[in-house]
Amino acid sequence: MKRVRVVVALAGALTLTPIPATAATPAFQLSGGVTAPIHSMADAVRETVYVDSGLDLDGDGTRDRVAADIIRPSTTGRVPVIMDASPYYQSAGRGNEGEVKTYDSAGVPVKFPLFYDNYFVPRGYAVVLVDFLGTNRSRGCVDVGGQSEIASGTAVIDWLNGRRTGYSTLTGSTTKSASWSTGAVGMIGKSWDGSIANGVAATGVDGLKTIVPIAAISSWYDWFRSDGVAYPGYSSPTGLGSQFENSNARSRCATVRSQMTNGSPANGDYTAMWQTRDFVRNASKVKASIFAIHGLNDLNVKTLQYGQFWDAVPATVPKKLWFSQTAHVDPFDFRRSEWVPTLHRWFDRWLLDVQNGIENEPQVSSERAPDVWSTDQAWPPAGTVNTVLRPSSSGLGTAAGTGTSAFTDNGSGTPTNWVSGSNTGRAIWSTGALASDLRIAGTSSITVGVSSSTSTAHLTAYLVDYGPARVRTGEGIRTLTTESCWGESRTGDDACYRNTEATTGNVDAQIIARGWADLANCQSLTTPRTITPGTKYRMTFRLSTTDWVVPAGHRLGLVIGGTDTTAIVRPSQLPRLTVDLADTSVRVPLKGTVPSASPAPLAAASVSAGTKSALG
Repeated sequence: MKRVRVVVALAGALTLTPIPATAATPAFQLSGGVTAPIHSMADAVRETVYVDSGLDLDGDGTRDRVAADIIRPSTTGRVPVIMDASPYYQSAGRGNEGEVKTYDSAGVPVKFPLFYDNYFVPRGYAVVLVDFLGTNRSRGCVDVGGQSEIASGTAVIDWLNGRRTGYSTLTGSTTKSASWSTGAVGMIGKSWDGSIANGVAATGVDGLKTIVPIAAISSWYDWFRSDGVAYPGYSSPTGLGSQFENSNARSRCATVRSQMTNGSPANGDYTAMWQTRDFVRNASKVKASIFAIHGLNDLNVKTLQYGQFWDAVPATVPKKLWFSQTAHVDPFDFRRSEWVPTLHRWFDRWLLDVQNGIENEPQVSSERAPDVWSTDQAWPPAGTVNTVLRPSSSGLGTAAGTGTSAFTDNGSGTPTNWVSGSNTGRAIWSTGALASDLRIAGTSSITVGVSSSTSTAHLTAYLVDYGPARVRTGEGIRTLTTESCWGESRTGDDACYRNTEATTGNVDAQIIARGWADLANCQSLTTPRTITPGTKYRMTFRLSTTDWVVPAGHRLGLVIGGTDTTAIVRPSQLPRLTVDLADTSVRVPLKGTVPSASPAPLAAASVSAGTKSALG
């Protein structure tokens, strides 16, 4: 395919020419309130440091060293660092085009994936791409969210601040300092990369000034499990991590793999292994500002991941949020022309202390329709109230129901056939048609009083917007043949990337929040109980975080089912489930008039149900 390139000029790129490095070259200059591209990529310093992690997880008697590839402007001034720590640099690659690192014959880094180096190095930043321990050119073991990965980030930050030793080679004794660094670090990354940014921030490490987690995990339990029930696919972190191990890790890390396997029982229980990979529990230690980005339809890293971390960090931490209608997509690929200058100002503010006021601007930007965005000064917005809605024979409203509703888990339930009405193995209720817009902003939870005809039962719940709409479909983007360029290219490292456009379609219903659970964990996620057939149990479990406006004329629906076969594993015996309406409710963060109930039947010819893609 022929590619057409468009060079994008931003923030002084046409008024300031990169100058050769001299003793008088400043670290950065401002033009139009932002850092300007004054440094030449041709003069940029490219190097690798191997930092002592303090661990010896591969058991070779030598402390594991984490490899960090660096590109920085050639200047006598000290510069801050933009860091992306990843397991993907020699495997899946990064970005929509799957870029990997490349090196010359002497091992000097040549290709730095993504646009960060091309754009930010000329503006007075260093970019540091870190290989997780056990991947690419690092030693050690891959432990999927554990101490190895956290150390991959904290060790490099410590080195940048003069607190840890770095070396010029993987095994040699020649040390290397970061005398060029101011010590100020911003971590950024999508998916697994962003997850470690969350984890490193939760250590409270000095020097980390901001994080930009994109579709990032905050609790690895919640990526593999959901309130006691397992997601299909990887049964433990071992299967995921082994895909990205280098040859040293494959041969020496059997103990680490065994610990992960033994710590993730198939029944979905929460264990000590999962606790060490739960960054939410230490979110009170976060000092770095946060700019989080997540897609409403991301069923890979579900929206609960950002919602629970957002709620747990101290209120004093500056935060910003973009919430798109995409699935697992980077904002560079769904809102590029707005993303790059916003990220630029964010890093200027928190890494160079440029007083640009970005922290005082609207905190949240939410996509209401494809490429249509709205903002709020705070999130959740003022006026949002946790409201209890209850299912009854009259529909979904504020009045408690009576009696029961029963259905059989037939093992074939999906979001589409449940919501459309073609599969009756669920119960469903709705409000009446809304007289005015109703906004749901935050994390909902559901309490279900339910009995099972068997000793095993899994539960699913959805909140649904019933009504016609045009939405993003699939991943939410289509990759085009044209390109736009963001920053300065150099030999071996192109600054140009293929453009995208929204993929859209018309639907009659949109699932806006969802959750799953194992009834055996109704009292505890760590200790399941034996389910006695015919006995009622009460279980509360979480639904995904959302920011969605149900428009006037639409209806808000609640679906309760058994096994959602697109999301969770089946129980060993499929049950008939009986829901006690008087003991069932859903707590929803609402802004707007509480709706009245409606017993009207619900059906939808087309349903937007989200998309699950690979982690990466």
